Amino acid sequence: MLSLPPAVRVFVARGAVDLRKSFDTLATVVREVLREDPLSGHLFVFFNRRRDRLKVLYWDRSGYCLYYKRLERGCFRHPDVEQIDVRELLLVLAGVDETTAHTRRWYVRPVTPGEISPAR
Repeated sequence: MLSLPPAVRVFVARGAVDLRKSFDTLATVVREVLREDPLSGHLFVFFNRRRDRLKVLYWDRSGYCLYYKRLERGCFRHPDVEQIDVRELLLVLAGVDETTAHTRRWYVRPVTPGEISPAR
């Protein structure tokens, strides 16, 4: 399970990327194509042309980390936007197509004045 602080942003490369590239070359793609800083601590997601593989590059204060996933069958849904949140990334990794899925409403107790609100 991937647990990340809420301040972490997830950037998605729009086009297909040659996933034979490794740490430094993907960091260069982040700088030149996505126009972001690869040392920011945010996550950067890259898909191959067939979308059956993806890599996630991030910096963890001591070096680059690379998460690589290959599907045996099927393909990942490529988000239509350049930035998604961590929840959407977890759905992509799990194979859930968010365009056809929906979230259900549930009860959330309102906060009364003077009460400390719980973290959501």
